[in-house]
Amino acid sequence: MSARPSPELRSSYRAFRSIPTRWADNDMYGHVNNVVYYGWFDTAVNALLIERGALDIHHGTTIGFVVETQCNYFAPLAFPQTVEAGIRVAYAGSSSVRYEIALFAEGAETAAAQGHFVHVYVDRETQRPVRLPAALQAVLDDLRV
Repeated sequence: MSARPSPELRSSYRAFRSIPTRWADNDMYGHVNNVVYYGWFDTAVNALLIERGALDIHHGTTIGFVVETQCNYFAPLAFPQTVEAGIRVAYAGSSSVRYEIALFAEGAETAAAQGHFVHVYVDRETQRPVRLPAALQAVLDDLRV
């Protein structure tokens, strides 16, 4: 088993998205439940791709399937905090991308949680892997570390 990672700094990430916590995000222990973090990962990456014109979730011919996820937790987050999701690309192949995301309490320099997910991009109809579209590749280049 590999050593537990250390929380990373905000400066390690290329783009950021603010996400307000909701009352329903907290669990009975008074902090955001672990499953919510994966929703924030998905929201941060896909919103960025949509805003930059690299993903059309309604009419695009290419869509991303999540094939792997992972998260490490370092400090609790809780409603009513605002979370800032840092995003970077660690790897982009011909049809897959590894996005790395860190979640920071608003203004914090050290991640409260960090992890990754891997998207394999596929044709919407055939659901078979396809080459990354040029518009997506351009956004990925800006996010690459």
